[in-house]
Amino acid sequence: MEAQDLIPVKVICKRYNVPSSFIINLQEYQLIEVLVEKDNYFVHITQIKKIEKLIRLHYDLNINFEGVDAINNLLQQVEYLQQEIIFLQNKLNRYE
Repeated sequence: MEAQDLIPVKVICKRYNVPSSFIINLQEYQLIEVLVEKDNYFVHITQIKKIEKLIRLHYDLNINFEGVDAINNLLQQVEYLQQEIIFLQNKLNRYE
């Protein structure tokens, strides 16, 4: 993984005005992956959109971490089912 693809947790926390404990809690609930190098915490750039969504759920909607975890799992299932529907529609269109 390239170092340029990593963003320090401190930068994320400052940008979104959240405590670093929030990011660590997301990691504890396995909602994001935090990398540790030389006592510094980093997040891969591809996870920023997900972190933004989780910030909105937790802070804007006042949903606790258990609820955020449940909502995240349901959203992942919906996304998977939508992809499955598209796949099956494409398969069906080939036979028509």
